[in-house]
Amino acid sequence: MALRLTLALLMLVVTAAVAGRRIFWLTKLIRSGRPALGRTDQIEERLKGQVVEVFGQKKLLKWSAPGLAHFFTFWGFIILGLTIVEAYGALVISKDFAFPFFGHARWLGAAEDFFAVAVLLAIIFFAINRLVNAPDRAHRASRFYGSHTGPAWVILGMISLVVITLFIYRGAQYNTGHFPWGRSKAPFASYLVAKALGTGAYNQGLETFFLLAQMAVIFGFTIIVTYSKHLHIATAPLNVLTKREPDALGSLLPVTDTEGKPIDFADAENLSEDTAFGRGKIEDFSWKGYLDFATCTECGRCQSQCPAWNTDKPLSPKLLIMDLRDHLFAKAPYILDGKTVPDGAEPNFVAESEHGHHVPEAGFPRVEGSGIEQALRPLVGDLASGGVIDPDVLWSCTTCGACVEQCPVDIEHIDHIVDMRRYQVLIESAFPSEAGVMLRNLENKGNPWGLADKGREEWTEGLGFEVRRAQPGTRLDAVVEYLFWVGCAGALEDRSKKVTRAFAELLHVAGVEFAVLGAAETCTGDPARRLGNEFLFQMLGMQNVETLNSVTRADPLKIVATCPHCFNTLSNEYPQLGGHYEVVHHTQLLARLVGEGRLTPVEPVDKNVTYHDPCYLGRHNKVYTPPRDVLGAIPALTSHEMHRCKERGFCCGAGGARFWMEEKIGKRINRERTDEAIGLDPDLISTACPFCMVMLSDAVTEKKADGSAKDHVQVLDVAQILQQSLAAAPPV
Repeated sequence: MALRLTLALLMLVVTAAVAGRRIFWLTKLIRSGRPALGRTDQIEERLKGQVVEVFGQKKLLKWSAPGLAHFFTFWGFIILGLTIVEAYGALVISKDFAFPFFGHARWLGAAEDFFAVAVLLAIIFFAINRLVNAPDRAHRASRFYGSHTGPAWVILGMISLVVITLFIYRGAQYNTGHFPWGRSKAPFASYLVAKALGTGAYNQGLETFFLLAQMAVIFGFTIIVTYSKHLHIATAPLNVLTKREPDALGSLLPVTDTEGKPIDFADAENLSEDTAFGRGKIEDFSWKGYLDFATCTECGRCQSQCPAWNTDKPLSPKLLIMDLRDHLFAKAPYILDGKTVPDGAEPNFVAESEHGHHVPEAGFPRVEGSGIEQALRPLVGDLASGGVIDPDVLWSCTTCGACVEQCPVDIEHIDHIVDMRRYQVLIESAFPSEAGVMLRNLENKGNPWGLADKGREEWTEGLGFEVRRAQPGTRLDAVVEYLFWVGCAGALEDRSKKVTRAFAELLHVAGVEFAVLGAAETCTGDPARRLGNEFLFQMLGMQNVETLNSVTRADPLKIVATCPHCFNTLSNEYPQLGGHYEVVHHTQLLARLVGEGRLTPVEPVDKNVTYHDPCYLGRHNKVYTPPRDVLGAIPALTSHEMHRCKERGFCCGAGGARFWMEEKIGKRINRERTDEAIGLDPDLISTACPFCMVMLSDAVTEKKADGSAKDHVQVLDVAQILQQSLAAAPPV
């Protein structure tokens, strides 16, 4: 007993020292990040969310078999935490140790054995899954591509040893009479192991050896976790607790100062020379950013859903976070210990390349190590300059939100990407040149095409009714139910103007009175903000907020928009600028009007349709049902869902200001999405976003030209298809 006690205490002390030192270092490093305000408010709601996501494994269970396996592994370790106490108690207190009150209850032994078996089966599943989807076999198609696969196998082996040593020492305990449940067969697996071991005197030695082995594995596992990607076991609950709490993905975070407070670009007096506009170096990130980096599980769910990665772009959200994490860890001596770079020091970078582009799977080797090289390494830069994040990686993002939606530990990839873009745009003036044309048009003309304001009202010509104008600074007529925010595309782009007319005619048929701002409307600033030009976004946003706030009425202003980007900006982002409005998307309003009988589809539309979820309507705002309700109400129209739909919908490639940038690397995203739609042999591809319509229409035109799509295939907005069902010969 003395030997057991000595070894058990020694293992505990060594583990506490080694793991404790690492935990102290990690805590100090994460706390060194800049402030992130509001991350602990609404604590009751946050705790509820943590119960659902952490203990309920909500996000992981979306992945069926892997999610179920992880669910049992998670809960297995919660339950098996009791066995760890039992084993340690048997070593240092008494060979017959059991929990007071409930320690001899048969249900406890049965539960522990059940979850131990479940964990073992889950580990077998994980091993098979990793073999089937091994990067060497599946290459980029593997979600483990670029992950630390070697350490992952070590962890799987360690977990297996936890269960194996558990069963052997419990089987031996059964035979020696030290089993907490006596001769009960309720702990079924332990009973079967006991029978297999036999009743020889050697069980005494087996019991001691495997009790010590169990604790050695547990303590070794604890140390490995603190030094590996499995650190998420401890940090994930914290990351989930401190995540942003919007409905759906919510707005982008504002640019903040060194105290974490939003920067008001209109207040030039408070903008000092050392104000950090975005993230230009790893020290600029907040403590929440550091926590994000430390929490990445390398599971690759974000990577598997990313439209950029799936079309052979260099961006992998997973590898981006991994690179930021390793750069943070490598540069930690300069952040925490006050080390400085010697005068005249020069970096010595080893660049890796493939066809002149960043090799994302090289991730860790590019940023490993510490020293002067890390201190001088630019956060964003090409391989020759030793950049941690290659520009092609940064500008490939469409901000579709698939990564954030799928991440089981709530890492906020988009916020980090846009923050780095902000620094590149506002400080370095380094961004794709073609996007500069769009920015100049926004600044000079108030729309990304650079067209004259008078063109914003041309869509009204030829309508069979008069469209009311809302005049800024005047009271809106009491009969007007909605201010129709037409948007730049809806007013100026030819295909989108047809949607605008169709929606306006539907409102007229339904008896919904509406008004438009016409030439007084300007771009919401969405493409500027996603590109990283926060200054231009705020300039446009404050102008629009001033205009909207000047359109007075007795009750709160209600706005309807056909563009999800306008809808998202007006409803989610303008509150940061003092604009608070009730905003609905046109599909939401149409679904309500159909449901109320104010619009009654009567003409059959005997066609097959597949609906494409716009990212800024779906993932960003959780509007999935209304468009489908409208299509479902149309007689004879048959809907078929694409494989990637709703929460897993695939981007058209236009978001994140990508609409205004050339797509030079890999397959075009709109072509990838259209290939999936055409695979269902539809007559109609429907959507509810003007930019999705342009991207999908262009891809359909290309496919018609090469003969891979039928000539009759059309891309139409939900409103246009509904209009077809209201009249025999609709104007589309």
